[in-house]
Amino acid sequence: MTVPARLPLLGLVGGVVAALLAVVAAAAFSGAALPSALLDPGAVVRWGLPVATVLVELTASVALGALVLAAFVLPRGGGRSGSDGRAWPSTMLVASVAAGAWAVLSLVHLVLTYGSISGTPLSSPSFGSELGLFVTQVSLGRTLLGITMIAAVSCALALLVTTPVGALGSALVVSAALAMQAATGHTVGSTNHELAISSLFLHLAGAAVWIGGLGALALVARRLGRDLAPTVARYSSIAAWCFVAVAVSGAVNGAIRLGGLDGVTSRYGLLLVAKVVLFAVLGGLGWAHRRLVVRRLHEVAAGPAGARQASAGVPGVFWRLVAVELAVMGAVSGVAAALGSSAPPIPQEPPTDPTPAELVTGHALPPAPTAELWLTSFRWDLVPALGCLAALVVYLRWVRRLRARGDQWPVLRTASLVVGVVIFAWTTSGGAAVYGHVLFSAHMIQHMTLVMIVPVFIALSAPVTLAARALPSRTDGSRGPREWLLGLVHSRWAGFFANPVVAAVNFAGSMIVFYYTDLFSLALTTYLGHLLMIAHFTLAGYLFVNALVGVDPGPTRPSHALRLLLLFATMAFHAFFGVALVSSETLLVPDWFGLLGRPWGPPALEDQQIGGAITWGIGELPMLFLAIAVAISWTRDDERTARRRDRAADRDGDAELEAYNEMLAARAGTTEQPRRG
Repeated sequence: MTVPARLPLLGLVGGVVAALLAVVAAAAFSGAALPSALLDPGAVVRWGLPVATVLVELTASVALGALVLAAFVLPRGGGRSGSDGRAWPSTMLVASVAAGAWAVLSLVHLVLTYGSISGTPLSSPSFGSELGLFVTQVSLGRTLLGITMIAAVSCALALLVTTPVGALGSALVVSAALAMQAATGHTVGSTNHELAISSLFLHLAGAAVWIGGLGALALVARRLGRDLAPTVARYSSIAAWCFVAVAVSGAVNGAIRLGGLDGVTSRYGLLLVAKVVLFAVLGGLGWAHRRLVVRRLHEVAAGPAGARQASAGVPGVFWRLVAVELAVMGAVSGVAAALGSSAPPIPQEPPTDPTPAELVTGHALPPAPTAELWLTSFRWDLVPALGCLAALVVYLRWVRRLRARGDQWPVLRTASLVVGVVIFAWTTSGGAAVYGHVLFSAHMIQHMTLVMIVPVFIALSAPVTLAARALPSRTDGSRGPREWLLGLVHSRWAGFFANPVVAAVNFAGSMIVFYYTDLFSLALTTYLGHLLMIAHFTLAGYLFVNALVGVDPGPTRPSHALRLLLLFATMAFHAFFGVALVSSETLLVPDWFGLLGRPWGPPALEDQQIGGAITWGIGELPMLFLAIAVAISWTRDDERTARRRDRAADRDGDAELEAYNEMLAARAGTTEQPRRG
């Protein structure tokens, strides 16, 4: 069956229309567009803001989705697959056009946002001058202006880049704008500040890749030809992960904003229920997309007519499902935009009479720590928690894939990964995270666990080795997980930082750089700084441990003697750092630890000195374990060398020893002087 060429565009238009109808209906139902009793900005602002919001989100989604397709999914031609790669440049053009529309709409959104929060009509004579103050003096205005500038930059980047690496870099730039947008949501003023920002970012990014990826795929599908089936299958895998991210983050956001079951009966709660229902429908369509359409595309592509049938027959099924899915996605986006313009039943405002701890950290002060509270206290850090879940699922799937084809993977390596992930989850969301926010000593427990204990288990689980064996390779010029991983492992940057000497210097020296500069303060006061701290020290620990006793590939490992030397030098440095903290009379980040008003525990400076002792004490135990492991490895290496020489001697009659004796005899003969008669 022949599909009209205009159907992809009609499908996208249908999705946009569904989004606009949904946002108008939801705004009318919630009362978000009703005139204000005090300062009314006018009907244009009241109705235009939710409409502009949904259009901004849709265009940003298409830009990000297209870049993700170019980085991870689409063939680029060449290789053994016979792919011509025609869809790749078209996708970058789609990303550029979408980013350009996003930039224009973001500017409109900025203007309408100021009119809404100030209650000033667009026709007011002072609107322009006040808007200038808004974008230069007010944090929200600067953020919205920054998003607009990022959209404009993304438009230019998408036209300039020509490789998957460039597409990934451009996607990260777009993601930065989504992170900025997450900081302007309903819940940023609540006491669950970090959880609100992380959940909203995951929600925005997951939905953007899912919706925008499908929209971009619909626009370039006709250029894929025989590559349509593998491309749709790859996108479906990404969409499944996006579904999980959106579902989990949406549940967290809903719980924060509703505050309990009583909030479900409010207008906001009913809109949220409608969004959940539409999202469930969307998930069902995605499942059908994977089970039905992908299977049929593969069947037809494998048939005798191959590419001709794939471009003329089966895509009719694909287009129909895409059109329905885009319409539902548009409706979900419209309801979400209306929710963003509506007041939740629980006011997301800071406490009216905050404690010193709430003023400084944004959280209520936890009770005095006990052994039980260290084990049972929990404050979800959503990004690391979902990262732990993803690591477990992916690792176990890789092990299952190896066993399905008859290969074996050591059980102890799998157990090591599970233990490392569980410890990491507790360190980032458990007692160490709860008390590490208010006690320097607890923070050092968290830090030393991340940098010295978790990496040992992760390195012994050999995740890179497992991935290289389990992940399929691609032959159509695209970059899948295996290509990205091996490209990173064999890159110059990875080779430099994985060098044993560099890894040791980074492992030890970054502690000085972090704690004696403003980086420590940024990690305490900003969520991004907190995430970067976790990522850096965990990765630094992994590179160091892998250079000593790891299994994963890396630069040529030094001799066992040099490994022990590096290890003992690092141990000495940790001891020096701990002693420096113990003897210090200056409080690190005094405007944080010194202003919490704790009624329990030691004074801040004394607690910092305790943290120094913990650094010294905790640091020595993993180092001792690594030293023992290196020594055992050295012994086993010598034993393997001796056995190899014995086997060689048995095969050739100890020819090596005979040759050595002959060499000594020849040297003795040349040095002996003849006697004179």
